[in-house]
Amino acid sequence: MEELLTPNNFSHQVAAGSPLVYICTDNESRTEALITRTALHAIKGMPGPQVWNCTGGFPGQAETTDPLAALHMAVEQPGPGIFIFKDLHWFWHENPFIQRTLKDFAAIRRPAGKTLVFLGPKPDIPPALREDFTILDHGLPDRREIRLFLEKNRDKDPFLDTILTDAAAIDRLTLASQGLDLLDLDRALRLARVTKGGGLNEVVAALFRTKKQQLRKSGIMEFVENDFSDVQFGGMGNLKEWMEKREKAFGAADLSSGKNLPKGVLVMGISGCGKSLFVKAIAARWKLPLVRLDMATVYEGTFGSPESSLRKACKTAEALSPCVLWIDEMESGISNQGFKSEGGAASRVLGYFLTWMQEKRQPVFVAATANAIEMLPAEVLRKGRFDEIFYVSLPALKEREEIVTIHLRKRGFDPGQFDISMLAHSAKGFSGAEIEQAIASGHFEALAQEREVTQQDIMEAISHTVPLSVTMAEQIKKIEAWAFKRAVQASAPPVK
Repeated sequence: MEELLTPNNFSHQVAAGSPLVYICTDNESRTEALITRTALHAIKGMPGPQVWNCTGGFPGQAETTDPLAALHMAVEQPGPGIFIFKDLHWFWHENPFIQRTLKDFAAIRRPAGKTLVFLGPKPDIPPALREDFTILDHGLPDRREIRLFLEKNRDKDPFLDTILTDAAAIDRLTLASQGLDLLDLDRALRLARVTKGGGLNEVVAALFRTKKQQLRKSGIMEFVENDFSDVQFGGMGNLKEWMEKREKAFGAADLSSGKNLPKGVLVMGISGCGKSLFVKAIAARWKLPLVRLDMATVYEGTFGSPESSLRKACKTAEALSPCVLWIDEMESGISNQGFKSEGGAASRVLGYFLTWMQEKRQPVFVAATANAIEMLPAEVLRKGRFDEIFYVSLPALKEREEIVTIHLRKRGFDPGQFDISMLAHSAKGFSGAEIEQAIASGHFEALAQEREVTQQDIMEAISHTVPLSVTMAEQIKKIEAWAFKRAVQASAPPVK
């Protein structure tokens, strides 16, 4: 796991005489401000840092726009000092003079106190210099930093002071800002300030729009708007009981705040039986933001290497914490076949994911779903990675009755006007999705004939449907045999 940039950590690096430090950051101003505060208040006798960029050089230093000249100036400067280079990562790969200057600087024994700091979005360090660098990561702000930012700025911003009328308002705005940079929060405040009638609700709405846009830009994650309720899906009694036990043990409010949040669950089973619905239900029930990670896109390479894409996704999830990270169809990105076809990349992705699951610093509930769990490496299934592995089978009779009732009500029909038991018996071997589609098809036929839907319409739609339990009978038997002693049934012992 990456070492985080904190005031203590940075001051220790300077005190220990670390000559070259690379800081991964997406907000140079925020990182520069942290380094400046640390230099002036936490490191005795240290002057404020000098900052270089490729267009202006060092302020007040003539002819330092050239990166090599700027390096020589910093190296030859007497006394302790911190020199921040914002753009040098654009120049050093093809310049052996820059690399040799840095290597010689790192090799010289000197009194602690002079450190060259390089800022960039990723650790793009030339191979010849990697052993000489200390790499720190300045991630997105946590809740404490966001709250301090709001409290600090409300004194000089009447608009912000107006919308933060009570503790509940600042808690709500802090929660809505998680996963965003302070720059994004500031933009949302400015936008609400010039919007007629702008208030707390408008700021929160702007933050969620920004959050969705940022995740969409990442290409591998999406923010799922989730107003789902756990009463909207039938069956899965053991899964619901699992949630209820944790709510009784830790309290729903503590779970929502991230306190004692479980590691996560792996839900496997037949397609269309409600694995994704359970993920949405647990996020809604515990009032946690839901973020979906597309593992197949991680391997496409469109947004960087698989390892860097997954690393960015995990960092974003931690910044959004407490949250639910939904890894849909996990076997499409982490599988035994992937090791054979992808080679080293797949091994590195698996290694990073397992390490992150074990050592993640923030409360992120990982909800992974899989259709073919036998494809997953044994390391993922080891006890302790997830709190529990559940198997979602085809719904039994009682569960089919619940599912039929839910989807009739969803379309505005009175379940009392239908023989629910007959419909459930007729749909034996159907998944929840297939039952929903049969009801939708019956409704469509009635609409086409400009009349009310009847029991017969739905019965005919069921009779015309060939369920997966028939078309994929062998594969389903194989999945059930695998899960028999390896996973917990999501449902109580069924009545077929």
